[in-house]
Amino acid sequence: MPECGCGTEQADKLEKKTLIMLLSINAVMFVAESVLGWLAQSTGLIADSLDMFADAAVYGISLYAVGKGVLRQAKAARLSGLLQVALGSGALFEVFRRSVYGSEPQSALMLSVGAVALLANIICLVLISRHKEGGVHMRASMIFSANDVIANLGVIVSGVLVAAMGSRLPDLIVGAIISIVVIRGGIRILRDARETRESATC
Repeated sequence: MPECGCGTEQADKLEKKTLIMLLSINAVMFVAESVLGWLAQSTGLIADSLDMFADAAVYGISLYAVGKGVLRQAKAARLSGLLQVALGSGALFEVFRRSVYGSEPQSALMLSVGAVALLANIICLVLISRHKEGGVHMRASMIFSANDVIANLGVIVSGVLVAAMGSRLPDLIVGAIISIVVIRGGIRILRDARETRESATC
C-alpha cells in the first residue's frame, strides 16, 4: 500500500510540474498574440489569443484539481468547459463585428505569429500527452492543446491566402472556424465532466 500512495504522489507532482509549464507558455502567448493580433487586424490571431487565455485558465484550474477527488476534478473540468464556450462565443462575436465594420489583416504578421504559436502549442501537446491516462481535468487540458495546434495551422493557412488573394475573407473564415472549434471543445469537456460525475456518484 505505501508504494501505491508513493506512486500517486509522484504522479501528482509530475502533473503539477507539467501544468505549471503549460500555464506559463499559454499566458505568455496570450499576451503576445492578443497584442500582435490587434496590430495585424487578424480575427484568426485574436480568436487564437482568446483560446490561449482559455487554456491558461484551464491549466490553472486543472492545477488546483491535481490530487483532489474525482468529483472535484469533474467540477474543475466543468468550469474549464464553461470558460471555453464563453471565450469561443466572444471570439465569434469579434469575427462578426469585423465582418461588418471591416479590417485589413496583415498577412506577414499573421504568418510569423502563427508559426511561433504553433511551435508553442506543439510543445504543450507533447507535454500534456504524457498524462493522457490521467483524470478528467487532464483530458480536458489535452483537448485544449490539440485544438490549439489545429487553430494555429488555420491561422498560417489564412495568412497565406490573405497574401495570395488580397482579401480579408480567409482571415474571417478561419477566425470563425477557430471560434467554433473552441466552443465545440468546451461542449466536449462539459459532456466528459458530466459523465465522470455521474459515474462517480453511481
